[in-house]
Amino acid sequence: MPSDVLAMTARVNVNPCDILKETPLFLPFPTWHRRRRRKGRENAAVPAKTEAKSKALKAKKAVLKGVHSQRKKKIRTTPTFHRPKTLRLRRQPKYPRKSAPRRNKLDHYAIIKFPLTTESAMKKIEDNNTLVFIVDVKANKHQIKHAVKKLYDIDVAKVNTLIRPDGEKKAYVRLAPDYDALDVANKIGII
Repeated sequence: MPSDVLAMTARVNVNPCDILKETPLFLPFPTWHRRRRRKGRENAAVPAKTEAKSKALKAKKAVLKGVHSQRKKKIRTTPTFHRPKTLRLRRQPKYPRKSAPRRNKLDHYAIIKFPLTTESAMKKIEDNNTLVFIVDVKANKHQIKHAVKKLYDIDVAKVNTLIRPDGEKKAYVRLAPDYDALDVANKIGII
């Protein structure tokens, strides 16, 4: 204990511990120079192998913990929370749930049922270069066009459709200008 502190306690009836608490204690020598010297010595003495090992351990620690530990708090300005769109991976089934894919029931042969041979249909063939077919109700104009192309090997300019009162679908298939509807009708066997 310093002598001046003892002298103060002798004069006044005071606990020396209280005075020691109030007076700052100074160490005789600063420790910073020691620390620095020790650090320098460590770097000099440590071989390259251990340095690499410590570096690897530090990297491992960073990978495990993650470098973005200090995350800034997002300020929310609305009471509604919109869930962010996350990555949705495709399903990887162990086995197919259906043993075989379904057969397409609306193929070219199912789309076109038969050609119409009424008087008005014949008039369309002669005047408008148009063939008239009864087709499947579920078939659309594109499907009808492709079916006629495939079955009769002719180019189609346009398809018009209507559903008759009896529930059948009628298709007016206008052929391309370089095809003659009469010749095609003969080839098909309408006339």
